[in-house]
Formats: sequence, C-alpha cells, structure tokens
Amino acid sequence: MYKFKNNQIKSSDFGQPVGMKMNPNNRWVKKAEIIPWEEIEKQYAKLFTNQKGNVPKPLRLALGACIIQA
Repeated sequence: MYKFKNNQIKSSDFGQPVGMKMNPNNRWVKKAEIIPWEEIEKQYAKLFTNQKGNVPKPLRLALGACIIQA
C-alpha cells in the first residue's frame, strides 16, 4: 500500500547552514514547480493496492529518476 505524504518543502524554503539557496532559475527547480505532483500522486497510489511486500518508493523519487534518465 502506498502512503501519501505531502511533506515536500518548496525550493524557496530549502536552505543550507552556510546560507546557500537554490537558484530559482535552475532547470530542475523550474521543472519541479510545473509538475502537478498531487494529481500524479493520486494516480500513482492506485497502482499499489497490495498490503504485503515492500513499501513503494515515493512518487517524487520515482518520477524524478525517470525524468533525469530521459
């Protein structure tokens, strides 16, 4: 069973201890902002109805890996 968690931080909230911030003009940041994550997550969760076995990987991890691979 897929467990929906919406605990992804926004790129503008991402910071590091040394004061570095993510560049809003970065191509990956721009892509992440235009993808309708919640809509895709609902469809993705429907694929995992089995109560047994390993827990599926989070959508952002799975889809992000596919996008980078392509």
